[in-house]
Amino acid sequence: MMLLSEFDYTLPEELIAQTPADKRENSCMMHLGVNAKLIEHKHFYDIVDLLDDNNILILNNTKVIPARLYGYKDTGARIEVFLLKEHENKKWEVLIKPSKRVKEGIIVKISDELSVEVLQPLPDDGKWLVRMIYEGNLLEILHRVGNIPLPPYIERKMTNDELKKLDFERYQTVYAKDEGSVAAPTAGLHFTQDILKKLSDKGVEIGFVTLNVGIGTFRPVKCENILDHKMDSESFEITQKTADLINRAKKEGKKLVAVGTTTVRTLETAHQQFGCIKACRSSSELFIYPPYEFKVVDKLITNFHLPKSTLLMLVSALAGKDFIFKAYEEAIKNKYRFYSYGDCMFID
Repeated sequence: MMLLSEFDYTLPEELIAQTPADKRENSCMMHLGVNAKLIEHKHFYDIVDLLDDNNILILNNTKVIPARLYGYKDTGARIEVFLLKEHENKKWEVLIKPSKRVKEGIIVKISDELSVEVLQPLPDDGKWLVRMIYEGNLLEILHRVGNIPLPPYIERKMTNDELKKLDFERYQTVYAKDEGSVAAPTAGLHFTQDILKKLSDKGVEIGFVTLNVGIGTFRPVKCENILDHKMDSESFEITQKTADLINRAKKEGKKLVAVGTTTVRTLETAHQQFGCIKACRSSSELFIYPPYEFKVVDKLITNFHLPKSTLLMLVSALAGKDFIFKAYEEAIKNKYRFYSYGDCMFID
């Protein structure tokens, strides 16, 4: 048995980042040397000095959709609809707030070009099945009427226009490509095209996977014995080009640097399912916690994670729980910024 309380810590509220750093690459970065139990304080732009041609870099190129919708019932009651997963025939799994104000058959009007028909509650933790009512391309409509779904711990007093302008740009990676996530792969938010070019010029080969991040990334583990926790399923894809890169690099003895926990779970899931890395489309429900033995990933760039979260358990499996908690104590003492818009660490 491994207890949830073992992965708890206290974070001063003022260290929860509410906005991104002035420039992506200016975020603070804690460098953890796992073998030597070394902790160094750097900035993200120093990643160029820490990687060389003995490393390959794998990033998640998923793109966040404007999944948070605000609309009204015909009574005038304001309703929030949070898109989670697309089904066929214009149906979606969603969260609805306040859910007590909706029932089967009601229509929530989002705009003149989009409404949502509530079909039925789902048995899975407060989710609903709805039908989207629209003509044309839904993604184009969402970009006009939707909002970027920021995590619940980001609370700011700004106008909608200011929010949209900031978050549409900064809550996406610069290499985001395939729309389908309701949360950003936040470790990648620190990269710029200039840093990617500098790494490439040093001989660091770069590849991409796609894992569409779901709402489960924000959901806390609720069972005290963490072995009872079940991960939400998230779809992913590995291309032939990326599979070839990883397999060749591994044969050459190079180290794989994963950017973000979503990349880790994609690669480790593929190896678990197929015994190797190959081109595939599949889904991941892999829960990584100590003492997991990593088959593919050697190093990790990752943000600082919530207490009692599966993400904190994953990094504890890679670097060792005691060392991770020592690093988090150091980060709090040095006033690092935490969570999605916060600073990061490089586990080396």
